[in-house]
Parts: sequence; structure tokens; C-alpha cells
Amino acid sequence: MTPQTTDTDPSTETLDQALARGGGLDTLLRDLTDRAVQQVPGAGACSVTVRRADRLMTLAGSTGLPSGLDLRQYENGSGPCVDAAESGSAQYSADLAAEIRWPAYTRYALATGVRCVLALPLAVEGETGAALNLYGAEPDSLAGGLDAARAFAERTADAVNEALRIERERASAADVRTALLSRSVIDQAVGMLMARERIDARRALERLRRVSQDRNVKLRDLCAQVVARASGGASHGRK
Repeated sequence: MTPQTTDTDPSTETLDQALARGGGLDTLLRDLTDRAVQQVPGAGACSVTVRRADRLMTLAGSTGLPSGLDLRQYENGSGPCVDAAESGSAQYSADLAAEIRWPAYTRYALATGVRCVLALPLAVEGETGAALNLYGAEPDSLAGGLDAARAFAERTADAVNEALRIERERASAADVRTALLSRSVIDQAVGMLMARERIDARRALERLRRVSQDRNVKLRDLCAQVVARASGGASHGRK
């Protein structure tokens, strides 16, 4: 693992501006991890750990992140990333060659060329554990970047929270659109049944619901079939 240069990004673009241009949380996080390597002195690689569906996973990793470096921690339930995410306390190992806290992980990390690790907890809303993980190739190589790393972790948490908020809003808007489309096709099917059977709206809806249950088909899908058949028949009749 070759340490990256410590030149900062010359642009003044903020992380939430990066989100706006980037295309979602995954793209944002990849961008963040690469930025961390550039902006934190001594960092050679970076990853972001977040708990999802009751298990820790790496949502993004920078270019140069050794394969399996985080996964070994999750499998063993032990390591700086796991401890930072679950305890909410920063974990720093100046030299893994002298580390005794995570023996199984330490052996693997040393084999990949990692000698120094810093894992900082992230305050991510709605998640029970998250961490920004930084790796160095030399002993104590991250000591000079501790303040920069902490500041970057705060910015990362803010950006991730903003990304999650936008994703939730988009999902909510999609749910509303789906509900409106469902309501529309159900209303159309009810109207068609009322006209054909000469019944009121309540009885028409009850009949559609009963057929939906009997056929084990969602009411929305059943109504879409009714509307499609009626539309097809009308089109055929006009030919």
C-alpha cells in the first residue's frame, strides 16, 4: 500500500455539493474516501463502515484499499473499525506490529502492508454504528493527521446524513407517486365496473377486492388488468 500525497483538493467544493453532482450515496462515499486519503496526512487508504440490517459492512473504500481489510474485522467481530462503530470511541493503533487488542485482524492487516490504523466513529442518524477508517503504511504515520482526520470525520458524518435525508425524501416521493398511480387505476376499474354492472362505487370496490383475494392478486394489479382489457377492447372496436 503506497501512501498518497497530502495535497488538499484545490477546489472549494463542499461535500454536499459533491453529493448534488455525484449521483447518490454510493458515489458520494467513494468520493469521500478518496478525499480523505488526499487530505489527511499519512493516510494511504480509507473506508466507511456502517451498520445495515443488523450487520456491519463497508459502504465505500478508497483507491488502494487492501481487499478484505475490513471484512476480516466483521467476520471476527473484532478490530478498530468494529470497536469504533460499536463503542462510539475513536480507536488508534500507532503500530500494528506491537498491537495486542485484535490479534487475528492484526496478522492479516500486517500482511497487506498496513502498520497504522485510525478508526473514528461517525454520528449517522438512524444507524446504530458507523466509522471512518484510515490506514497508514508506516508506524505512527497518522499521528500528524489526527486533527485533520477528526475534522474530516465530522464533515463526512454531515454529508452522509444529508445524503441519507435526500434518499429518504426521494423514496418517500416515489412512494407517493406509486400510491397516486395505484389510486388512479383503481378508480378507473371501479368506474368501469359501475357502468357495466350498474352498481354503486362501494359495491364495485368490494367486488374487486373479493376477486383480488380469491385470485391472490394485488388489488392494484387486478385493476390494471381490468383497465387494460377494457382499453384493448375499446381500441379493437374502433378499428
